Amino acid sequence: MEGKNGSIVRKQMGYRWIAQEQTEKIQAFYRKTLNVHLNYHRPCGYATEFVDRKGKTRKRYDAYLTPYEKLKSLPQAEQYLRPGVTMAELERIAQRHSDTEYALLVHQEKVKLFRSFAPRATVP
Repeated sequence: MEGKNGSIVRKQMGYRWIAQEQTEKIQAFYRKTLNVHLNYHRPCGYATEFVDRKGKTRKRYDAYLTPYEKLKSLPQAEQYLRPGVTMAELERIAQRHSDTEYALLVHQEKVKLFRSFAPRATVP
Protein backbone atom coordinates (compact mmCIF):
# COMPACT_ATOMS: atom_id res chain seq x y z
CA MET A 1 0.00 0.00 0.00
CA GLU A 2 1.55 3.23 -1.11
CA GLY A 3 1.80 5.88 1.55
CA LYS A 4 0.46 3.70 4.37
CA ASN A 5 2.74 5.08 7.05
CA GLY A 6 2.46 8.67 5.95
CA SER A 7 -1.26 9.02 5.57
CA ILE A 8 -3.09 6.18 7.29
CA VAL A 9 -1.09 5.85 10.48
CA ARG A 10 -0.69 9.61 10.89
CA LYS A 11 -4.42 10.04 10.33
CA GLN A 12 -5.15 7.53 13.09
CA MET A 13 -2.57 8.77 15.58
CA GLY A 14 -2.62 12.49 14.87
CA TYR A 15 0.26 14.93 14.77
CA ARG A 16 0.75 15.55 18.46
CA TRP A 17 3.84 14.62 20.40
CA ILE A 18 3.73 11.28 22.21
CA ALA A 19 6.35 10.31 24.79
CA GLN A 20 8.86 7.64 23.78
CA GLU A 21 7.85 5.51 26.78
CA GLN A 22 4.48 4.90 25.10
CA THR A 23 5.88 3.20 22.00
CA GLU A 24 5.25 -0.35 23.27
CA LYS A 25 1.57 0.42 23.86
CA ILE A 26 1.30 2.02 20.42
CA GLN A 27 3.00 -0.91 18.69
CA ALA A 28 0.65 -3.33 20.49
CA PHE A 29 -2.31 -1.26 19.23
CA TYR A 30 -0.92 -1.43 15.68
CA ARG A 31 -0.36 -5.20 15.81
CA LYS A 32 -3.58 -6.24 17.54
CA THR A 33 -6.06 -3.72 16.17
CA LEU A 34 -5.00 -1.28 13.46
CA ASN A 35 -3.21 -3.74 11.15
CA VAL A 36 -6.23 -6.05 11.16
CA HIS A 37 -8.45 -3.09 10.28
CA LEU A 38 -6.18 -1.98 7.44
CA ASN A 39 -5.72 -5.45 5.96
CA TYR A 40 -9.24 -6.87 6.28
CA HIS A 41 -11.71 -3.98 6.63
CA ARG A 42 -10.40 -0.83 4.91
CA PRO A 43 -10.59 -0.72 1.10
CA CYS A 44 -7.69 0.57 -0.99
CA GLY A 45 -7.74 1.79 -4.56
CA TYR A 46 -5.87 -0.46 -7.00
CA ALA A 47 -4.71 1.06 -10.27
CA THR A 48 -5.28 -0.27 -13.74
CA GLU A 49 -3.07 1.24 -16.40
CA PHE A 50 -4.35 2.35 -19.78
CA VAL A 51 -3.03 4.33 -22.71
CA ASP A 52 -4.94 7.54 -23.41
CA ARG A 53 -5.58 9.10 -26.84
CA LYS A 54 -2.23 10.88 -26.78
CA GLY A 55 -0.32 7.65 -26.12
CA LYS A 56 0.43 8.44 -22.49
CA THR A 57 0.15 5.62 -19.94
CA ARG A 58 -2.25 6.66 -17.22
CA LYS A 59 -3.65 5.02 -14.11
CA ARG A 60 -7.30 4.68 -13.22
CA TYR A 61 -8.29 3.66 -9.71
CA ASP A 62 -11.51 1.82 -10.35
CA ALA A 63 -10.92 -1.30 -8.25
CA TYR A 64 -11.48 -0.80 -4.53
CA LEU A 65 -10.73 -3.85 -2.40
CA THR A 66 -9.26 -4.58 0.98
CA PRO A 67 -5.72 -5.98 0.79
CA TYR A 68 -7.13 -9.37 1.83
CA GLU A 69 -9.74 -9.30 -0.95
CA LYS A 70 -7.00 -8.37 -3.43
CA LEU A 71 -4.90 -11.31 -2.22
CA LYS A 72 -7.88 -13.66 -2.62
CA SER A 73 -8.44 -12.43 -6.17
CA LEU A 74 -4.93 -13.42 -7.28
CA PRO A 75 -4.45 -16.76 -9.03
CA GLN A 76 -2.83 -19.26 -6.66
CA ALA A 77 -2.97 -16.80 -3.76
CA GLU A 78 -1.71 -19.45 -1.33
CA GLN A 79 1.79 -19.18 -2.79
CA TYR A 80 2.13 -15.67 -1.30
CA LEU A 81 1.34 -16.74 2.28
CA ARG A 82 3.93 -17.29 4.97
CA PRO A 83 4.57 -20.90 5.94
CA GLY A 84 1.92 -22.08 8.40
CA VAL A 85 -0.69 -19.50 7.35
CA THR A 86 -3.76 -20.70 5.44
CA MET A 87 -6.43 -18.91 3.43
CA ALA A 88 -9.05 -20.44 5.75
CA GLU A 89 -7.35 -18.83 8.75
CA LEU A 90 -7.29 -15.44 7.02
CA GLU A 91 -10.95 -15.83 6.05
CA ARG A 92 -11.88 -16.46 9.70
CA ILE A 93 -10.11 -13.24 10.70
CA ALA A 94 -11.88 -11.30 7.94
CA GLN A 95 -15.34 -12.66 8.83
CA ARG A 96 -15.03 -12.25 12.60
CA HIS A 97 -16.40 -8.67 12.45
CA SER A 98 -18.15 -6.53 9.87
CA ASP A 99 -16.30 -3.48 8.55
CA THR A 100 -18.45 -1.14 10.64
CA GLU A 101 -18.07 -3.22 13.81
CA TYR A 102 -14.32 -3.28 13.43
CA ALA A 103 -14.12 0.47 12.76
CA LEU A 104 -15.97 1.03 16.05
CA LEU A 105 -13.63 -1.38 17.81
CA VAL A 106 -10.59 0.49 16.45
CA HIS A 107 -12.04 3.76 17.71
CA GLN A 108 -12.72 2.32 21.18
CA GLU A 109 -9.23 0.84 21.42
CA LYS A 110 -7.66 4.10 20.23
CA VAL A 111 -9.53 6.10 22.88
CA LYS A 112 -8.43 3.58 25.51
CA LEU A 113 -4.82 3.86 24.28
CA PHE A 114 -4.81 7.67 24.33
CA ARG A 115 -6.38 7.76 27.78
CA SER A 116 -3.61 5.52 29.07
CA PHE A 117 -0.96 8.16 28.39
CA ALA A 118 -2.69 11.52 27.91
CA PRO A 119 -4.34 13.92 30.32
CA ARG A 120 -8.11 13.40 30.24
CA ALA A 121 -8.75 16.87 28.80
CA THR A 122 -6.85 16.10 25.56
CA VAL A 123 -8.63 12.85 24.65
CA PRO A 124 -11.39 13.29 22.06
